[in-house]
Amino acid sequence: MRKTAIGATAAIAVLAGLVAAGPAPAAPAASAEWKPAKTASVHGTARISYIESPDDDIRFTIHARQAPFTRPIPPDAPRGLATDARGTLKFSHTTPSGARGWAVAQVDCLVTSGRTATLTAVVTKSNVEKAGARLGISVQQGGKGEPDRLGFSWGVVNVDPGNVDENGGLVRPRTGTCMAPAPFTTVIKGGFKVVHAEITKSPARPEAATRRG
Repeated sequence: MRKTAIGATAAIAVLAGLVAAGPAPAAPAASAEWKPAKTASVHGTARISYIESPDDDIRFTIHARQAPFTRPIPPDAPRGLATDARGTLKFSHTTPSGARGWAVAQVDCLVTSGRTATLTAVVTKSNVEKAGARLGISVQQGGKGEPDRLGFSWGVVNVDPGNVDENGGLVRPRTGTCMAPAPFTTVIKGGFKVVHAEITKSPARPEAATRRG
């Protein structure tokens, strides 16, 4: 983890398949599943500057890594999704008066693009969020002297104006997997390392057996 908010440009490695010919070993069958050269991940700890609470101490720690096809979703995705992930998200929000909100959540989805990543995590412990709530986070690793950035789904987004409770108050919609806003805040201490990897192609779904009467 870097001790500054400046992100270093991540090198993107692409593994090209080689077609064997002649006496060389035979190439893999066309039906073989393509495997990524590396695993997408996000790691780091940072304090952010949030425009709605400029004097508050807001910190995030993220350790997330893609684990494709490890979270089955029957019946449509019995093997899970290419963006399935594992890891931990922690955040804390302390006000100048000393009041502190915090949460620990388990990562369930991660997708990357260059120096940017979006991920979601399901709350396991918190004094401000309900257990089972899914939180959406975006991270942008800075480059060329720019600071890292971060976005979170409960900040200035994820509002459905027509969704209200019995008292007329807005109800925050549930966040879907890997759904997160653009990274709208600036990291002022610490930072994140984003490793990009292309999404693995989903395996073919077995055809249902035909039943004869």
